[in-house]
Amino acid sequence: MGMEDEAQIMVISPAEPKGSPVKDQQAAGVGILLQIMMLVLSFVLGHVLRRHRLYFLPEASASLLIGLIVGGLANISNTQTNIRAWFNFHEEFFFLFLLPPIIFQSGFSLSPKPFFSNFGAIVTFAILGTFIASVVTGGLVYLGGLMFLMYRLPFVECLMFGALISATDPVTVLSIFQELGTDVNLYALVFGESVLNDAMAISLYRTMSLVRSHAYHGKNFFFVIVRFLETFVGSMSAGVGVGFTSALLFKYAGLDIDNLQNLECCIFVLFPYFSYMLAEGFGLSGIVSILFTGMVMKHYTYSNLSESSQQFVAEFFHLFSSLAETFIFIYMGLDIAMEQHSWSHIGFIFFSILFIGVARAANVFSCAYLVNLVRPAHRQVPPKHQKALWYCGLRGAMAFALALQSIHDLPDGHGQTIFTATTAIVILTVLLIGGSTGTMLEVLQVVGGNDNHEYALTESTDVSHGYITHNEEGSSRNKTKRKLKEFHESSTIFTSLNRNYLTPFFKSRSGDDEENGNSRPIRGS
Repeated sequence: MGMEDEAQIMVISPAEPKGSPVKDQQAAGVGILLQIMMLVLSFVLGHVLRRHRLYFLPEASASLLIGLIVGGLANISNTQTNIRAWFNFHEEFFFLFLLPPIIFQSGFSLSPKPFFSNFGAIVTFAILGTFIASVVTGGLVYLGGLMFLMYRLPFVECLMFGALISATDPVTVLSIFQELGTDVNLYALVFGESVLNDAMAISLYRTMSLVRSHAYHGKNFFFVIVRFLETFVGSMSAGVGVGFTSALLFKYAGLDIDNLQNLECCIFVLFPYFSYMLAEGFGLSGIVSILFTGMVMKHYTYSNLSESSQQFVAEFFHLFSSLAETFIFIYMGLDIAMEQHSWSHIGFIFFSILFIGVARAANVFSCAYLVNLVRPAHRQVPPKHQKALWYCGLRGAMAFALALQSIHDLPDGHGQTIFTATTAIVILTVLLIGGSTGTMLEVLQVVGGNDNHEYALTESTDVSHGYITHNEEGSSRNKTKRKLKEFHESSTIFTSLNRNYLTPFFKSRSGDDEENGNSRPIRGS
């Protein structure tokens, strides 16, 4: 790739370079300087907020505000054109460079015990729940257009909007969860849902975009389902395959010696991007692929590294993802302040905010009902945790980037309308809901540790991904119990397969160091 091609995707490069190369280089230097200043200010402000426990302004909200203020000042000072040349939120740059390390870190830093103990519930909320939220949001927006309550969009475009706006980004609330000592199961549900939720939302959005481009207009529902399953399963298989390949390489290549540790770290860092680009190259979802690559590499590949390399890669991805997250929220603020928005459709914005609240409620409470239907009393998700899950459904960078992409995907200003509504929703949820999360958690009494909560983790051998197949009253549940028993037996077979075959084959040592790690999950979008 030449320098001119690289300049087209770099955020800091001017959109239309003018003048001499020296002046262009000087302008780019000023842009980089301003970016560094905002990053430093954001990290320092975040540290001060954490130190003084000021939960009304989380770190992500502070970064967004910094971007909004700088962008607003640029508008006031009539220097927007120059600032626009230095700062521009390109969705390609977001999806190709900023998002992969964040998603990989999410999968890499998973705490296995709480995550897999609640895996059934997490999958239910993330996959079924996101599908429900997308369909409900899209259906309500379409009905609102038919009833002349809001700007009318075609049905497939409404479903695209429902898919992109269903991507939750609770990086704000997860930091508050850790500070306040929220129940580990609630943390695992919010984090796990958001990790898989991003992948699900992207797959749904791209599937509906493909349906629209092929002019199916919802007539062939079977095609939609097959296309989504093809994308999701194919991406997952690619990610798992790359992860297992990396485990075999590091097991047999003999790189864990002193003079080869730099090479070991370099190759390890490249594997996640290889997984991401492999999936994207085959028209699959790189997000799904890199997520499962992170999970597999942490469980199998990580233990094949030398101790110094283990420490380096853990710190590297933690650092890289932190920088990427802060960078994203700053640029979101800048772009929101400087972008041309379609504020003429206020009704679309207002009712969209109401509809996503309804859709989030349909997602959380229906999925919680299904989860509780198959769990015993002491393992059920209590109502106050369901309310916390509903309230913590913030929208952030993922929804913003997909909405920005919709400007190019949808004609006649429809994408611009969706982008404006998404912008308003992101600002509202990140600043207002994110800032009030601490107070809401205290009101719901779900903070202060794990001891007093209804479904604390157990070490019972009857637990299988959060489901327990103990005796239940009533003969009406016999059929459900039999299915759950079959699921439990199949998961037990997988556990035995992992312990007896996968672990000895892919790992050079059998210690499960990752289960005892305290890696901080960076996000869950």
